[in-house]
Amino acid sequence: MPNRKAVPLPGSERRADTRVHVKGPINADENIEIRITLKAPASLEEKAKQLASQPIDDRQYVSREDYAKQFATDDATIQEIQQFAQDHGLEVSRVLPGEHLVYLSGTAAKMNAAFQTDLQCFEQPDGTTYRGRTGVLQVPEDLVSKILSINGLDERPVARPKLRVRPTGVTPHAGQAIDYKPQQVASLYSFPTGANGQGQCVGIIELGGGFKQTDLNTYFGASHPTVTAVSVDKGKNKPTGSANGPDGEVMLDIEVVGSIATASTIAVYFAPNTNKGFLDAISAALHDTTHKPSVVSISWGSPEDGGGYTAAVLSAFNQAFQAASVLGITVLAAAGDNGSSDGMPSGNHVDFPASNPWVTACGGTSLKAANMTTIQSETVWNDGAQGGATGGGVSKSFPVPSYQTGLKATLADNTTEALTGRGVPDVAGDADPNTGYQVLVDGQTFAIGGTSAVAPLYAALVALLNQQLGKPVGFWNPQLYQAAGTTAFRDITVGNNGAYAAAKGWDACTGLGVAVGTALESALKGQTTKATSQTPKKP
Repeated sequence: MPNRKAVPLPGSERRADTRVHVKGPINADENIEIRITLKAPASLEEKAKQLASQPIDDRQYVSREDYAKQFATDDATIQEIQQFAQDHGLEVSRVLPGEHLVYLSGTAAKMNAAFQTDLQCFEQPDGTTYRGRTGVLQVPEDLVSKILSINGLDERPVARPKLRVRPTGVTPHAGQAIDYKPQQVASLYSFPTGANGQGQCVGIIELGGGFKQTDLNTYFGASHPTVTAVSVDKGKNKPTGSANGPDGEVMLDIEVVGSIATASTIAVYFAPNTNKGFLDAISAALHDTTHKPSVVSISWGSPEDGGGYTAAVLSAFNQAFQAASVLGITVLAAAGDNGSSDGMPSGNHVDFPASNPWVTACGGTSLKAANMTTIQSETVWNDGAQGGATGGGVSKSFPVPSYQTGLKATLADNTTEALTGRGVPDVAGDADPNTGYQVLVDGQTFAIGGTSAVAPLYAALVALLNQQLGKPVGFWNPQLYQAAGTTAFRDITVGNNGAYAAAKGWDACTGLGVAVGTALESALKGQTTKATSQTPKKP
């Protein structure tokens, strides 16, 4: 084996998790597949920023087929990774230059030796176990500038679904609980009525659970969208029958999208709940030449600084979301259901992937309407009694994107602070389970809320807009902020999520507010090159 100097891979450090117990080393003969994400050429980020600076009507997106030709990892780098694998007795299981990926497989003992790590079995408080590691990964010095992230060695669960199921018999606040059909919410928000999502595919990322076709047939009736399950990394459509778990999330996502974008197709990407599974599901959706989703909805996440994601993993996601921008794919993510803490024991935290600047972060409101036809009130979703509140705040991992330059966050005491990082969320919609959505799970109807309802809600809106505009809106955050303060958004100015308060204009509870669908469509049609410099800054 050649003597190649090994150095730490930047951003690969994993801190010890004090909540888990180390049971001991894993079986040395356990077979492991890892994903090596290689750095894309600089031209990818340049193209993403160029497109973001243009009005939607002027954009020339790159097709999935041409992406592989324009941005593929060069042969020399692939060969270096293959040589590294050979040096350490690892097998090259897959090579995807057009996605900047190489997959290697081998025993735990060989992986430990190759990356100078020590894979252990960790036991969580609930008794479940996972394979994991601490410390940094070592790679040959001549490869360190070419590798972005290595995933698959550590299989800790990384994300949670962002849904809240209303308990039976609960009467919230001072009034009676209500719930809506998704199409009623779309009507209240003035989504375009002349479109049905024809010609659009909505991709949905799921890290667990499943759907039953019988439920979909009952829920949608005779006319319903085509829903296809796509298996990623052996992830399967495996319904458990529990509305309070992943099944509730899966059905909420599908039923919200399918009720609004009725003629769209829906591709549901099922993957394991690990960093590798999460990344692979997103890659599968972005580079899917069969279903070709034009919008991707993500209702899973966790605090960006909660230990689930290393800095290198965040960079791998960031590169994938830049690729989505170049491909003309809109990515939406739930902002979280645990207020400004995002479920952490202390401090303020934001949820990832909503905190990524190439993603549209979706916050939550509480919506009350008269006769299901007229909005009476809409405030920040914060139900202290049940512990649910919209996520939102300021990122510690991503800088302020240029489309948020000059913005301030209003604190609960009504003072303001200039943003020091990417502000979350960008937009908002109904998320309160007490004003939630009617969802059918395992033959039973539940009222479900959470910001995980808002991501598919906006995904459906994007499908309608794509159809109406005749081309994908793609990465639209700069255009959304250009429309701030216009009739394209209904500003939410009442309420708080703990540390942050709603205020006039953008705030860290509901972002720009709730989109008024038809007015936003008009704004997008009428925009010019005023948005030119409003692109994310390099993390």
